[in-house]
Amino acid sequence: MLIKTYGSAVQGINATTVTIEVNISQGVNFFIVGLPDSAVRESQQRIDAALKNLNFRIPGKRIIVNMAPADIRKEGSAYDLPIATGILAASGHLKTDKLGDYLLMGELSLDGGLQAIKGVLPIALNAREEGFKGIIVPGQNAPEAAIVSDLLVYGIENVKQLIDFFNEKTKLNCTIIDRKETFYSYQGMGESDFSDVKGQENIKRSLEIAAAGGHNVILIGPPGSGKTMLAKRIPTILPPLTMNEALETTKIHSVAGKTNQKEGLVKTRPFRCPHHTISHTALVGGGSFPQPGEISLAHNGVLFLDELPEFQRNVLEVMRQPLEDRVINVSRAKFSVMYPANFMLVASMNPCPCGYYNHPKRECICAPGVVQKYLNKISGPLLDRIDLHVEVSPVSFTELSGELISEKSEVIRARVVLARERQHNRFIGAKEIYCNAQMNAKMLKSYCNIAEAGRRLLQTAMEKLGLSARAYDRILKVARTIADLDGSSTIETYHLAEAIQYRSLDREGWAG
Repeated sequence: MLIKTYGSAVQGINATTVTIEVNISQGVNFFIVGLPDSAVRESQQRIDAALKNLNFRIPGKRIIVNMAPADIRKEGSAYDLPIATGILAASGHLKTDKLGDYLLMGELSLDGGLQAIKGVLPIALNAREEGFKGIIVPGQNAPEAAIVSDLLVYGIENVKQLIDFFNEKTKLNCTIIDRKETFYSYQGMGESDFSDVKGQENIKRSLEIAAAGGHNVILIGPPGSGKTMLAKRIPTILPPLTMNEALETTKIHSVAGKTNQKEGLVKTRPFRCPHHTISHTALVGGGSFPQPGEISLAHNGVLFLDELPEFQRNVLEVMRQPLEDRVINVSRAKFSVMYPANFMLVASMNPCPCGYYNHPKRECICAPGVVQKYLNKISGPLLDRIDLHVEVSPVSFTELSGELISEKSEVIRARVVLARERQHNRFIGAKEIYCNAQMNAKMLKSYCNIAEAGRRLLQTAMEKLGLSARAYDRILKVARTIADLDGSSTIETYHLAEAIQYRSLDREGWAG
């Protein structure tokens, strides 16, 4: 007897429907075909034990399981449920009337229970697009799948519930989530706040500019000057996620298995802070079975690289293309996947190995040439892609012990949101352009016109600092953001002057 059930294969952050055909005939043996990996082949033992513990059993006949399309590799243990359902239906243990209406995914435990799986959100989106009536997944994954509207979502705890459901002995409770209510239930900024940082008003200004335009920024300063503390508070001044951004971010985290199973939806901008020992594969994604890397997990949020020169050089160099294109393509011999990588890069570093080069009170003890060698760990092309180079000075005792209360994050965020709204109105109709940092060359000509005085100022800066064409473009983008924060429709000379001062590492002789 031939039975068809339906599952889904996740490639990148999208899913493809997989038809699982189970045929039981005379003979003895169990075959799984259709390019399964080891985890899929091992499903026979899990299914056999699970069904026996539920007083069912795999028939002692010739069973062939075909997973179509056969040219797509099937990975992971999530196919246990559709394969087990097909075997039960083909052996006459459950009715087949409604099998074609539902997409099934789940990993079986040996006692017949179900374990949570990865990638449920793209699977649910695929089920809706393919016209399935509903989706049946482990109970832990049901809230995530229920984010998708116009789709019945049933979360089950064991195979017995599935059998009774298809045999119409019991009804399953449909998981329903109000997506908007879930999304807007938390739009806070967490416990961290910019008001916690004493002094450093000029650094806060530069980070406000970076947040308003989506610009990359690097903080250079001695130990204990507040670089990490400032960087970790950047998400509190970024605009809240939109619903589309939240769904896109959740898809990536779902594929990586990093979603909150109770809530499902990612509601705050990601902040990823990998250790400097990270490999280039873990940073950009990939591997034998490709998974999103840190730059994709930081999509629509912040990627913070603390102590930038301590990262391996080859790890940093692989970021150059994603910083420009805002996507990462992982290519292998037989397939390629694309992960979004629209993140804001925030980096911090000491000015030298001892940390006290350019310190106002302490002397640098590094040998001659060591400072330049230390800075050379970061390539020029990578620094060229960072819009703001900000020098962080130590905080004085007066500022630390003073009672002056700094601006709260919500006040800064209000200005950032207003600037982003101006950018949104400017870029209406432009595909995948949401902030100034994403402007292309054509948009620079349209939106970054400068007066003759500003042109002369920029020319002088270009000649004295030896700036590249890319640095020229980035100065214009930063100046455009400063003008937006100022509420100005044109880029004034003082906007340009402020943008130019954020190119510290381009200054000749900065490192001696």
